[in-house]
Amino acid sequence: MELRKSYFADVRKDGLNEIGQPRPRLDSPGHVTGKTAYFADRNFPGMLHLKMVRSPHHHARIRSIDTSEAEKHPGVVRVLTAKDVPHNVYTILILIQIGPEDETVLADGKVRWKGEAVVAVLAETERAAQEAAAKVKVDYEVLPAVFDMEEALKPGAPIVNEYHGQNYYLYDSGECRKVRFGDVEAGFAQADHILEQSYQSSPIEHAPTETTGCVVAPEGNDRFTCYTNTQAMFFTLDNASIILQMPGSKLHFVGGTVGGGFGGKVDVIVEPIAILAAKLTGRPVCFIYSREEEMQVSSPRAAEKVVIKDGVMKDGRIVARKVTGYTDAGAYSRHSPYGAQKGAAHYPGPYTIPNVWIDTYCVYTNRTPSSAMRGFGVTIGDFALEVQMDKLARLIGMDPLEFHFINAYRDGDMKAHRQPTEGAALIECMQEASRAANWPVAEKYMAISSYGKGE
Repeated sequence: MELRKSYFADVRKDGLNEIGQPRPRLDSPGHVTGKTAYFADRNFPGMLHLKMVRSPHHHARIRSIDTSEAEKHPGVVRVLTAKDVPHNVYTILILIQIGPEDETVLADGKVRWKGEAVVAVLAETERAAQEAAAKVKVDYEVLPAVFDMEEALKPGAPIVNEYHGQNYYLYDSGECRKVRFGDVEAGFAQADHILEQSYQSSPIEHAPTETTGCVVAPEGNDRFTCYTNTQAMFFTLDNASIILQMPGSKLHFVGGTVGGGFGGKVDVIVEPIAILAAKLTGRPVCFIYSREEEMQVSSPRAAEKVVIKDGVMKDGRIVARKVTGYTDAGAYSRHSPYGAQKGAAHYPGPYTIPNVWIDTYCVYTNRTPSSAMRGFGVTIGDFALEVQMDKLARLIGMDPLEFHFINAYRDGDMKAHRQPTEGAALIECMQEASRAANWPVAEKYMAISSYGKGE
């Protein structure tokens, strides 16, 4: 790695103790010597194993649940259904006032995606829990399902989630998050060329080496310690407190060591039901996803569709950009309303465009609920934007890197969401990329700066 200290020398502070200095990770010695303790390394006397009965249908009404045979199975200690959960309907982002509560801990009256948890079985061994779960009888009335975002938004589409009442998240700006800047239709009228393209992605599973799970131990006096691999310790604790209707002071969460997460372990899925099981049985409880559950049940990166329409001049200036983005939340919100909102802020890209129109929809379908994954709401948008930029450059016969130089924002430029650009450094990054890749560009582009428009 090289540090180019010739850039921004007049505003950069050198001689800092931590920033810019190499430092070893504090957890590295434990990892390389095999001494790191993960949540599943805890084993308590009398620990019970929890297994879920999950929906085999994408969308169905629950007519009845019969757990009698499961309860008779050797080794079974307790069976839990929706009526056992103190606050069964929740949503993760309620902590930051993003509602409504729209997801059940255990399905109550209806399932909305294949793999949704319906009944929890607690037994002395993992095998007994699995065998008993197979004996739970659920009578379903299968309902029409919708899997395509644009189909879900059409009139008459099956309603996925009645807690919303429509198949999209309702923002304060309406059915989608909106960005309006300048006059986009006037920009298109001015443009020498117009290019409209669609980009689409499928859900992406994180596939961590360590599957999602936790171990909960009762500590007496109605206090519980939860050993977990969550990536969001306090987020999970607070949501568990709401679901269980218990003060957070009664819950002690131990974690921080995650065997692969990438955003996939920020949903509050295993901890509340495991703590409830420990509370109702008075015994330690282990709840760990199988590999099959990790692939089917854990939240993937959302499927997305991005439609970009650009107006560009012959000299390379983009004068209008209109983007319609769709984020597939699956059956429940989780983090998707936030992800779609991030997309709305990001879709103009790091470019100065005088006329921008953006609509981003968070759409509900009968697919596995999606959530966070490394830059969610932005990563797929970046792919779409940068492919679009290369296509625009080819359309007008311009070198793609020079095309980026022309449109790159610089300090002082107004972004589409009306925030002035500060500390951009994009110009300088592209200059170094040009040198490193041996990609020659006109000298005038190597002489400009992110400080402003002055050449």
